Amino acid sequence: MIFQRALLREFSQLAMALFVALFAILLTTQLIRLLGEAAGGKLASEAVVALLGFSALNYLPIILSLTLFVSILMTLSRSYRDSEMVVWFAAGLPLTAWVKPVMKFALPLVIAITVLSLFLSPWALMKSAEFRQHMDKRDDVSRVTPGAFNESAGSDRVFFVEGAVGDEGRVRNIFISSMQNGRLGVMAAAQGHTESMPNGDRFLVMENGRRYEGIPGSAEYRVMEFQRYAVRIEVAELRGISESPNNMPLWELVRDPKPENLGEIVWRLGIPIAAINLALLAIPLSFVNPRAGRANNLIFAILTFMIYSNMISVSQAWVRQQRIPFEVGIWAVHVLMFVILLLLFWRRLGVFSWSRLWR
Repeated sequence: MIFQRALLREFSQLAMALFVALFAILLTTQLIRLLGEAAGGKLASEAVVALLGFSALNYLPIILSLTLFVSILMTLSRSYRDSEMVVWFAAGLPLTAWVKPVMKFALPLVIAITVLSLFLSPWALMKSAEFRQHMDKRDDVSRVTPGAFNESAGSDRVFFVEGAVGDEGRVRNIFISSMQNGRLGVMAAAQGHTESMPNGDRFLVMENGRRYEGIPGSAEYRVMEFQRYAVRIEVAELRGISESPNNMPLWELVRDPKPENLGEIVWRLGIPIAAINLALLAIPLSFVNPRAGRANNLIFAILTFMIYSNMISVSQAWVRQQRIPFEVGIWAVHVLMFVILLLLFWRRLGVFSWSRLWR
């Protein structure tokens, strides 16, 4: 029908614009957070882009769910404000006629949300943890950024290198501050390079420099000049990635049904189910008085989405804490929202009246 094709076209155009806006906000907030970690020395600057991609992939199910809900709500609200709904109702179309085009538009997005929530989001979290571990395992020389002070993996040395010389891995103007046995040692050299021993140990060899050694607060200091001084490069100890229900594959959660894993299943399955409920809920919620403000429905939509999402989070926490069984936590919130959805439909169809119920 004509109205279905028009609705699908308007749904798609508005959804694309909303997704771009929400995705840009997500990238901006995550980029600010990661740049803050990089500025504080907790994260390497070259890892920001990769971790930004993993973080965006993790939040995509939430972004798509909100895009689906708001795009349907705003499209139908515009039809009410422009009196298009009056024309369709006068042509004999009931409010339930909008269910079919809404579901046609929503189903592909719900399938994408399901795949992202069940499989790709935990994969992104796992890869993010692996990448962070890989960056933490770098040796001290790999951590050094020319022109900036850098801390060693053991947090007992501070490195400064002014810049590189040539393409052979040589550096110039090296500064190293370390604390050993309560004595502060400061070394400065004109240039240096790295060397590898047959046993696999690596050393930073400094040339033509000085070493100052003493106890902080004391006037007793020793000054030594050297032509060659080797400092062993620390390599971070290899540690396994800490597994949590957030980054475990779905089949492992099902295979080990402990409360923490069941709570994670409640969250992952809850996102696509909530997307379907929200898409249908947008139909009766879209009613608006043409003389009312244009932002009222949007604010109400965001509040509805936040309340629904928080209710799923509460169910997840209660399942993890064994306050409610898994069989109740997996469907209770969605059934409640579906009942509210039916009541709103009946209210808009004139079958259900709050005043009649009160009487």
